[in-house]
Amino acid sequence: MAAANGGYYVPHGTKWPIMGSIGMFTLLGGFAMLLNGNSSANWIMVAGTVIIVVMIIGWFGTVIGESESGAYNAQVDISFRQGMLWFILSEVLFFAAFFGALFYARIYSVPWLAGEGAGGMMTGPLLWPGFEGTWPTNGPGDIGGTFGTIPAFGIPFINTVILISSGGTVTLAHWALKNNDRGKLCWWLFVTVALGLLFLALQAYEFAYAYGDLNLTLGSGVYGSTFFMLTGFHGLHVTIGVIMLLVMLIRSMRGHFTPQNHFAFEAAAWYWHFVDVVWIGLFIFVYWF
Repeated sequence: MAAANGGYYVPHGTKWPIMGSIGMFTLLGGFAMLLNGNSSANWIMVAGTVIIVVMIIGWFGTVIGESESGAYNAQVDISFRQGMLWFILSEVLFFAAFFGALFYARIYSVPWLAGEGAGGMMTGPLLWPGFEGTWPTNGPGDIGGTFGTIPAFGIPFINTVILISSGGTVTLAHWALKNNDRGKLCWWLFVTVALGLLFLALQAYEFAYAYGDLNLTLGSGVYGSTFFMLTGFHGLHVTIGVIMLLVMLIRSMRGHFTPQNHFAFEAAAWYWHFVDVVWIGLFIFVYWF
C-alpha cells in the first residue's frame, strides 16, 4: 500500500473506466438517435444513464474503501486536490461560456439589431428594420411570443439567502470536523443538505410558474434560452452538490473522516462554495439587472 512504503498507489484490474466509457457512448448514442427521431432513443438514453450511475456508485465506493483501508498517502492526497481544482476550473469555464453568451447578446447583438453603434449601422436596417433593442427581448418579429420575467426580489432572492446560508452551515460542519465534534458535523451537514433541497424545490416551482403562467420558455427568444440554460445548469450542479453532501453526511454518520484526513469532505465543500458563487452571479446579472 502507498501509506506503508511511501510509493504512489496504483489501482489494478479496475472495470469502472471501461464501464463509464460504455455508459457515455450509450447515452450520447441515444441522444443522437433522439435528434433523428428514432423511437428507441429514450430507452437507449435511460440504459446509458443507468450504466453511468452504477459506474459512479461503484467507482466512488471503491475509492472510499481504499481510503478507509489506508491505501493512500500524502502524495495521493495532493493528486486528489489537484484533480478537484482542475475540475472546478473546468466548471468555471463552463459557466463563463454561458455568461459570455448572455453578455454578448445583451450588450452587442440586441443593440446591433436595433441599429445602434458601429456594428448596427448596417445590421439593423438590413436584417430587422424597426426592431427595438430592449432587454429582455423576445427577438425580432416577436418570434418568442409575449412573456413575463421572474422578479429578482421574490423566489430568486429567497434562494440567494438559502444558498448563502448553506455556505455558512457547510463551513460550520467543516469546523466541527476539525474539532472532532461528530455530532455537530452531522447536524450542520444535515442542515446544508436540507437547505439545498429547499433551494431545488423553490427553483422547480419557479420553472413551472415561468412555463405555465409567464410563457417564459426556452423558445422565448434569446432571453428565454439564456435564462434557462444558466439557471437550469446551475440547478443541475446544485443537485450534484446535494448528492455529494448527502454522501458526506452518510459517511460522517458511519464514522468516516478524521480531523487530519478528510479531503472528500473538503472537495464537496469546495464544490458547494463554487455553486454559491455562481448563483450570486446569476442573481445579479440574470434576475436583477
